[in-house]
Amino acid sequence: MAPTHPVDVLLILTDGDHVLLALRDGTGYADGQWNLPSGKLEIGEDAISALVREAAEEIGVHLDQDEARMVATVHHRNSAGAARVGLVFAAPHDPARHGEPVNNEPHKCAKIEWFPADMLPSHTYPYTAACVAAWRAGTPLRLSGWR
Repeated sequence: MAPTHPVDVLLILTDGDHVLLALRDGTGYADGQWNLPSGKLEIGEDAISALVREAAEEIGVHLDQDEARMVATVHHRNSAGAARVGLVFAAPHDPARHGEPVNNEPHKCAKIEWFPADMLPSHTYPYTAACVAAWRAGTPLRLSGWR
């Protein structure tokens, strides 16, 4: 069987030394864990367009196509053995340009909150923790859940 690795885009939105996380709720997967605003590429969609779309859909933030920079790629395997590839982008939050983040998906997210990048909550989803760690370390490729 040919491997399938969905491609995700993940946003590290920063405010000084803090990053914005969302608390998963009502999805049936990783509920009760904090994760980055993120989502899968749709068929025919490029990574930048997906990032801009997901930021607007999930947290109501309006990014320009050219302002987020790619900071890492994370190849993640979850506890069930399913793998995915994450393209991790970072952008400093500018309320005047982007608007204030809001929880636009209360059916999937209990709340959003800023956390110090070096002190993520203990119940942060491992994929998200790997993305933030790769960004902080300047590591272009990080494996998560493979060992």
